[in-house]
Amino acid sequence: MTSSAGAGKKITEKLSADVLKASTGRDWDAWFALLDAWGATGRTHTEIARHLTDDLAVDGWYAQSITVGYEQERGLREVGQSSTGEWQASGSRTVEAPVARCEAAFTDADVRRRWLPGSEFSLRTRREGKTLSADYGNGRLSVSFTPKGESKTQVALQHTKLADAAEVAAYKAFWKERLAALKTLLEP
Repeated sequence: MTSSAGAGKKITEKLSADVLKASTGRDWDAWFALLDAWGATGRTHTEIARHLTDDLAVDGWYAQSITVGYEQERGLREVGQSSTGEWQASGSRTVEAPVARCEAAFTDADVRRRWLPGSEFSLRTRREGKTLSADYGNGRLSVSFTPKGESKTQVALQHTKLADAAEVAAYKAFWKERLAALKTLLEP
């Protein structure tokens, strides 16, 4: 497996043991011990998450977080890698602009060139005002637009079908920079 250096932080670094314990009754070490005893290293992502939600009454978001944390700590998945083994990078930015304007920054080629140079973007699907998908480079982009009031939007994207952890790290940095450029372009 490729090293995940630079691909981002493990979920155990993002979600503290104290917060996890306050929310679920157990910290990372306690969850890992419980899952080890259950034989989770021989189970799928879905089986682990379902065991946490159905058998141990863990809230869905925390069940996913615990499952990903366990998989990362036990070497079953690396940072930037999905449960299917696919490599992906994500990013988000809140922009002081309405959804329609943010969406147009992706769908209008003239506007898009101002913050996302190059011609690697090819729109695939679109649910107006909600989501879109596009081919980008050798990967696929999924973008969602979440209104945060009348003139504020969270733009979240996921870039999938990446080659490895190095490409994840490169695209994480790239999208952080490009989303900052989008924010600069669209804000008054």
